[in-house]
Amino acid sequence: MRIGGIAKYVLEIEDVSDLPLAREFCQTKNLKHYFLGIGANTFATDAGFDGVIIINKIKGITQSSNKFVAYGGETWTDFVLHTVELGYSGVECLAGIPGTVGAAPVQNIGAYGQEVATTITKVLAYDFELGEEVEIENKDCDFSYRHSIFNSEKRGKYFIYAVEFELKKGEAEGELYNSLQQYLDANNITSRDPLTLAKAVMAVRDSKLPDPNEVASSGSFFKNVYVDESEIASLDERGIPHHGTKVNTGWLLENAGLKGKDFYGFKISDKAALVLINESAKSYADLERAVKEIQKIVYEKFGFMLEQEPNVIGEEND
Repeated sequence: MRIGGIAKYVLEIEDVSDLPLAREFCQTKNLKHYFLGIGANTFATDAGFDGVIIINKIKGITQSSNKFVAYGGETWTDFVLHTVELGYSGVECLAGIPGTVGAAPVQNIGAYGQEVATTITKVLAYDFELGEEVEIENKDCDFSYRHSIFNSEKRGKYFIYAVEFELKKGEAEGELYNSLQQYLDANNITSRDPLTLAKAVMAVRDSKLPDPNEVASSGSFFKNVYVDESEIASLDERGIPHHGTKVNTGWLLENAGLKGKDFYGFKISDKAALVLINESAKSYADLERAVKEIQKIVYEKFGFMLEQEPNVIGEEND
């Protein structure tokens, strides 16, 4: 987002053997820490971070049959492309998501009908509290929509240095996400080959989402809204489209008349209403004001309080 203060220290981890040294550094200086990939889904407060930012730079991908172990510093899309080029499906619809492999389980990243929770078998991590390497099975990660133990009750405890995935050889199965299927139909593509689908997903993403390397944005800014089953009838009565219990927040923003609008230097994208772009803002305070105003407008029109997706470095709960 190109905002926020500076960090007191930054450490780059290039090997698992660096982790005990990083832990010792934090403990010796009595400093709090924050684990970071490339910051694609993160921004900082204006106060910065009076501690240690620990960046995952560990690289490598190994394969044993249909299981892949990818190290946390690998770029996520590089990993996806590696697997689909070998003909494996399971993460092809997640191609193009900015970030690293190590960050993927934290938010349980998802797009176009897939999420990493369905293919992760275990997370390999270094426990910063106990100073030991651990393996965390999928069932113990408490995965749900944009949620895991790594961004909730165990936040800051585990440095994820690698992730194991179990993928399937062959074409993707099941119904495809609507906008992806529309793209395939419009381009007369009938193949379910994972590489074909990954390329299609990236084309759809490129038509809607700005490149964070070029445009100050953290991707989809607001989480989709989930309601109880008892509220579905009310959605139908009010003419609010939904997919089961999920309400598309992009639709709420667009139908609140916010697409393309500017708030304190932050613009809601005129291509994808979920995306917030920093066009002229200089501070986190500007972002806070923008988010609160957007939330207020949507709440007053539809009764839903939107929740932001990106993490914030420097908040009281770090």
